Amino acid sequence: MNEANIHFDAVIVGLGKTGLSCVRYLTRQGLNIAVTDSRNEPPELAALKKEFESIPVFLGEISAEALLASDQIILSPGISLENESVKQAIENGIPVVGDIELFCQKATAPIIAISGSNGKSTVTTLVAEMTRQAGLKTCVGGNLGTPALELLEESIPDVYVLELSSFQLETTFSLNAHASVVLNVSPDHMDRYNSLADYIGAKNKIYSGQGLMVINQDDGVVNAMADDSRQSISFSLSKPEANNFGVVKDNDDIFLCQGDKKIISQKELGIKGEHNVANALAAMALASSVNVSVKAMVETLKSFKGLEHRCQLVKTINNVSWYNDSKATNVGACIASIKGLCESGHIILIAGGDSKGADLSSLTAVVKQHVKKVLLMGMDANKLARVIGAVVSYEFVADMDEAVKRAHQQAEPGDLVLLAPACASLDMYKNYQHRGNVFVSAVNALETC
Repeated sequence: MNEANIHFDAVIVGLGKTGLSCVRYLTRQGLNIAVTDSRNEPPELAALKKEFESIPVFLGEISAEALLASDQIILSPGISLENESVKQAIENGIPVVGDIELFCQKATAPIIAISGSNGKSTVTTLVAEMTRQAGLKTCVGGNLGTPALELLEESIPDVYVLELSSFQLETTFSLNAHASVVLNVSPDHMDRYNSLADYIGAKNKIYSGQGLMVINQDDGVVNAMADDSRQSISFSLSKPEANNFGVVKDNDDIFLCQGDKKIISQKELGIKGEHNVANALAAMALASSVNVSVKAMVETLKSFKGLEHRCQLVKTINNVSWYNDSKATNVGACIASIKGLCESGHIILIAGGDSKGADLSSLTAVVKQHVKKVLLMGMDANKLARVIGAVVSYEFVADMDEAVKRAHQQAEPGDLVLLAPACASLDMYKNYQHRGNVFVSAVNALETC
């Protein structure tokens, strides 16, 4: 790219699924665009060349020259604002936004926005199912499933339900959601953020605007985000006050409630574990903002059995239950998974991978209390071993097959084996889904007797 007079209306940084959706969206508007990616063969390169052979593409590094020749930069969520080329463009006054910002500028239907360190996809799916059960035309996407800009290609719905990551929120400025929630905050992506405060600040952007704030009263970080000048509703694993959502004990049963009104027994939920009770409460609070009936909420909560790779029961072999929670890619998710299943039996934990620079020390107490053995793998296995220390027996394994075989050898009837890595997967696998699938395949290959 040597022409001095070259100019782009926009340059898209990152050619994954989100980047390709941005290309399609901006070309429909007749804009002169280019694409750049640090990878030589980004995931959607073939699709781009097939659909848009004339669009300039700069690969192998993020082209500072291309960025400086553009009026606007559309940054994919996987690319940090701290990237040197991006920083140079910002210093030169070039605006940087993401696909969610483009979506918010055009969307006319109410948006329900969901973020949090853990539980986002479960709550997003629950809210979408509840609104559909209530007869509302619902479009769902964002960080989960369909890129947000592709939702604009459909007829205008009654409601959009968006899962939003902290990365997406960083470059979003026009979000004014009808209702929004930060489900919880625990250290994550510390390889991307300079501090936990920066990560929290990104999450807090979901509450921009004047819509309903849904607040997790049990999470101190989220509770501190509450704004007394705004309309809000809370959820908690305690007895709710006023019209908020919570739980009450009645003899040997626990009921999910809104205020004094019992909605559903915990035993009737299709998803299990205390963390999923909180997810169910958050989903009901969000769905109530668009007048979803209690009947529709209850029907959804009874029928929804959870998402793949999220505390998913794979099978039971010789009275040992095998659970796939490969999506537990951070410490908070691992702890929630252990606590959610600990009453079902003694736990053999399979953990490890890339900890993304996170502090793992909060695992120590919960492992000591609820785990009988830990099998460690991946690049940060030693880091996890130091955290576990002498509180429980652990051993290192080379890969998932060995972890499953060792767990099978050591498990006793009534135990459960839990894959909840507390780490990202990219050191050994394509993604958390690939890691979970390898675990499921290894479990299914075990010989039963």
